[in-house]
Amino acid sequence: MPFNKIHTFFSFRKLFLFLLGFVVVVQLAVITYNHLSGYHELESMQYFFRRFLRGISLSLVAGFLIAYPDLFLIRYLEKLVPWNRSPMKRVAIQLPFAIVIAVIMAILFTLTGNWLTPYSEDLTGVFIANALIFAVVNVIVMTILEGWIQFVESRRARAIAENLQAELSQIKFEVLKSQINPHFMFNSLNVLSGLIGKDTRKAQQFIEEFSHIYRYVLECIDQPVATLEKELDFARSYLFLQQIRYGKDLTWSMEVPAGLMELFLPPLTLQVVLENTTKHNIVNDEKPLHIAISAEDSTLVVSNNIQPRLSKGRSTGLGLKNLVKRYNMVSYKDPVFTVDASHYIARLPLINPEQDERTDH
Repeated sequence: MPFNKIHTFFSFRKLFLFLLGFVVVVQLAVITYNHLSGYHELESMQYFFRRFLRGISLSLVAGFLIAYPDLFLIRYLEKLVPWNRSPMKRVAIQLPFAIVIAVIMAILFTLTGNWLTPYSEDLTGVFIANALIFAVVNVIVMTILEGWIQFVESRRARAIAENLQAELSQIKFEVLKSQINPHFMFNSLNVLSGLIGKDTRKAQQFIEEFSHIYRYVLECIDQPVATLEKELDFARSYLFLQQIRYGKDLTWSMEVPAGLMELFLPPLTLQVVLENTTKHNIVNDEKPLHIAISAEDSTLVVSNNIQPRLSKGRSTGLGLKNLVKRYNMVSYKDPVFTVDASHYIARLPLINPEQDERTDH
C-alpha cells in the first residue's frame, strides 16, 4: 500500500486526535495503578496534574515517534507480506518489530524523563517497566492502525465496486443501444429489401450474417472479454453487411496471425471502431474507403483512409470513451487512436490473462 494512501487515512489532525485520546487514557490508567499499588503514590492533586500533564506531553511525542514508524512498517509489510496471503507470517514479522520499536522509544523517553526529573526508583526497574508498558501500548496502537486502515480500505473498495457496477451497467446499455441502433437496423432492412427481389441467395446470406451479429451481441454483452477470434468473426459479418450496402466503394482486408486468436479484448470493440469508419468518412465511387485490420506484436491495428464527411454532425466521442472505460475494467492497457497524414489508426491492445492482473478481478 503506497504511503501517500496511508497518509490520506491518517492526516496529522486525525492522528493527533487519536493519539491524544489514547495517551490520556493510558496516563490515567498508569498513574492510577502506580498510586493504588504503592509503586508511585500521589502526594497531592497538584502533583497529580503536574505528573499527568508531563506524562501526556511526553507520551504524545512518543506516540508520534511510534505511530509513524508503525505506519512505515505497515506500508512495507503490505507489499512484502499482505494479510490476505500469509496472515501468520505477517504476525510473526510485525509483532517483534512492534516490540523493538516500543523498547527503543521506552529507553529514549526514560532517559529523557530522568534527565528532566530524576527518578527516585531504581533506573533499571524503570527501564523494564516502561519497556513493558511501551511494548503493550505499541501492540495496541499498531492493531488499531491496522484495523483503521482495513476498515477505510474495505469501505473505499465497496464504494469503488458500487461505482464500477453502476458504470458497467451504463456502458452495457450504451453498447447494446448502439447495436440496436435504428439507423443501422433500417439501413440493413432496406438493403435486404432490395436484395430479395434481385439476388435471393445473397439475401439469405445477408439474413444469416445479420442474425449472427445480434446473436453475438446477446451472447457477449454480459462478458468482460471476448477472444480475438470471436471478435474477428463478428467483424467479418459486420463488414459483409456494410459491403453489401456500399458495394465496391468499401473494401477491407484482414491479416492477423493465428497465434493471437486466443488473446482477449472487450467484446464489441471492433463494432465501435468499424462503425466510426463509415460514420465519419465519405464512401462512394469517387472516394472509396478501405479498412485494413492487422496486428503489431500483441496489438490489433485497424486503419482506414481519411475522407471526412463535410456535413457530418459533431461527434460526441461517446463510443470511444466507453471503449476506453471497458478496457480500464479488464486491463492496464489503453487503446490508442491516432491520425497521420492520410489514415486514421486505432491500436487495440490484446489482453493476455497470464500477464494482465486486472483480468483476474
